[in-house]
Amino acid sequence: MKVKFLAASAIIAALYIAVTMLVAPISFGQVQFRIAEMFNHLVAFNPRYMIGVTLGVLISNFLLSSIGPLDLIFGVGHTIVTLGIFIFICKFVENIWARLIINTFLFTFTMFIIAYQLNLVLELPFWETWLFVALGEFAVLAISAPIMYALNKRLDFKNLI
Repeated sequence: MKVKFLAASAIIAALYIAVTMLVAPISFGQVQFRIAEMFNHLVAFNPRYMIGVTLGVLISNFLLSSIGPLDLIFGVGHTIVTLGIFIFICKFVENIWARLIINTFLFTFTMFIIAYQLNLVLELPFWETWLFVALGEFAVLAISAPIMYALNKRLDFKNLI
């Protein structure tokens, strides 16, 4: 691996962790707005960002989650599965706006994984929890999509890593 790739992945992970820590009270639980999820959009520009995002989720959940090891399994698993599906879809979709929209809806839908975890651990009602976590995920990703698009114009995410 190149030093530039390792450094960029570490920076993305650190940013994910810092943003999650900054708003930790609203990043976990049945109603959550994990603002750091905006970094999932980086994968729309370059699939290599998946490493940094996944590492950020792993460390954030390890340091901050009150649920324990299951949050590492489900949270990281959710990120890997969803970004894996998204990377596959991106092979057929060139348009960045379309990718950002697909990513938003894909992550929103797959929040059932997190809802299932919260149902298992905290015995929260599955459907209600899925609705709440999905709405939070949708809000964060829908609001951050134009921000990431604008940042890409300035930073060229595809070639940055």
